[in-house]
Amino acid sequence: MGLMNMPVFTALTDKMRWHQARQGLLAENVANAETPGFRGRDLKQFDFAEVNGAFSSTAVTTTATQPMHFSVGGQGGSAFGAQQMANFEITPEGNGVSLEDEMMKVTTNMMDYQAATGLYQKSIKVLRTALGRS
Repeated sequence: MGLMNMPVFTALTDKMRWHQARQGLLAENVANAETPGFRGRDLKQFDFAEVNGAFSSTAVTTTATQPMHFSVGGQGGSAFGAQQMANFEITPEGNGVSLEDEMMKVTTNMMDYQAATGLYQKSIKVLRTALGRS
């Protein structure tokens, strides 16, 4: 049984991939904060119940949706379910991105990613200790 076949490592790996994909979408939102008509996107919440291999081959590709937009996540998003955000503040140009909200999401996403990587590293240390390979 390989290390990556253990459910805890699969779940943590997919969680880290989710955070990476979300960071790309959040960066796209920030980059287009002043683009007329741009509406931000975000990922649906990560669900550990869906980890059964559904996300293990997820890749984020770079695609521009319009020539004047920056795009990281592409038109259709990723297997994590990119979705249009509910915009409560719309500028006269039709832009629905609040820089303050996006920067808070970026910070929270980064902290959650660091927590997942820390847990992954600690899990490996526990496994090595259990195997007598400290």
